[in-house]
Amino acid sequence: MFSKATRSRTTARPGGPAGSDWAPYPRLDDAARAYFLHADVALEAIDGVLGRRRVRGFTLERVVDLTEAGTSVWQEAAVCDGRRLVLWHSEEVADEDAPGGRVVDSSVQVLPLEAIGHVGMRTLVGRDEQGRRIDRGVYVVLATAMPHEMSAVRGDADGTIASARFRPESFRFSKSLDDGGAGQIARLIAFGRMMGRLVPG
Repeated sequence: MFSKATRSRTTARPGGPAGSDWAPYPRLDDAARAYFLHADVALEAIDGVLGRRRVRGFTLERVVDLTEAGTSVWQEAAVCDGRRLVLWHSEEVADEDAPGGRVVDSSVQVLPLEAIGHVGMRTLVGRDEQGRRIDRGVYVVLATAMPHEMSAVRGDADGTIASARFRPESFRFSKSLDDGGAGQIARLIAFGRMMGRLVPG
């Protein structure tokens, strides 16, 4: 449910009272309150897992979904305390019985770093108008050995199943100059490098 590879959505830039740039804030609490629409829900879920452990690094995502039913906000945080990866995700969903007709579906998932078998990062490096080097985008993937999707591979002759192929569960994060800006690109690069150092070999 946290893997962005399985989501297909129309995106828009964050707006409203939340959605400010979180990159200048080194503390998770401050960054979440500047960026998330439901910061109190996010921080309660994450703090309940972290306890007194110190946050070593984090990255945040906030996307506006435009659908036939209206506009909803999809939010995600990936937080590392040095031993675990804490993933929080929320999405607004319709609920006719709730005041306002919508509720926040909040989920948290905790992975020991030993469960992460692959850390990949791709950066887009270019030049600005003055010819200076600039990072124009970054894409980070954290993959586990846990199967996320399994599909059968059928034989050529009689259609019997010859083998099975599975795609491991993976968590994907991306930032660009248009989506997040230079500050969030730098923060995600730092997060990816940190995860690469911390994940056991």
